[in-house]
Amino acid sequence: MSNTIANQLENTLNQITVAAKLAQRDPATIQLLAVSKTKPVSDLVLAYQAGQRHFGENYVQEGTEKTQALAHLNDIVWHFIGPIQSNKSKFIAEHFAWCHSIDRLKIAQRLNNQRLPSQDPLQICIQINIDHEESKAGIAPEELMSMAAQIAEMEHLTLRGIMAIPKASADYDTQLSSFSRLAALFGQLKTRYPQVDTLSMGMSSDLNAAIAAGSTMVRVGTGIFGQRQ
Repeated sequence: MSNTIANQLENTLNQITVAAKLAQRDPATIQLLAVSKTKPVSDLVLAYQAGQRHFGENYVQEGTEKTQALAHLNDIVWHFIGPIQSNKSKFIAEHFAWCHSIDRLKIAQRLNNQRLPSQDPLQICIQINIDHEESKAGIAPEELMSMAAQIAEMEHLTLRGIMAIPKASADYDTQLSSFSRLAALFGQLKTRYPQVDTLSMGMSSDLNAAIAAGSTMVRVGTGIFGQRQ
């Protein structure tokens, strides 16, 4: 198993490198986020031993337990990337370095209030519903600037960028279209907020198109850890 996770991690990094070079980009500008939801702590340790440091979790309780179990590995950077319930926001505020799934001002305010003053600010991405899917979380693209302005004022949060999960499609051009619209929004946001540097988009199935469009962070689970049980 250890060999498998290390190999799959290496394969994923190679895939990122190839996609970056095709897009005439520096592979070092693209961060790999290993999505470890439902996977045992032992799998995360294997990925860590193979050099992975950024891990993404979708479920608050599971993610919090993992951050505590691996607290001795203090160079792990924990990202929360799942839906946020108000009554669980305190755990995200206290245990994670990043939160990618902000789509309500109320949640941002709770995270700001619940982040401990002794901690660095929580790094924030606003989730965009780029293809206007009713089943998906995220704000409408036209709401971005308004929400960004309010988050930028919050003392214990740092606005870093945007995140999205476009409509599922196996067609490269369709993927590229969604990602290109996200990249345009990201460009607008960067113009106004110099600290914004993170375009969190692309997963195992659409990584190439995401990188071609300008993704700076790809979220890969299955490609590293295998299918979820």
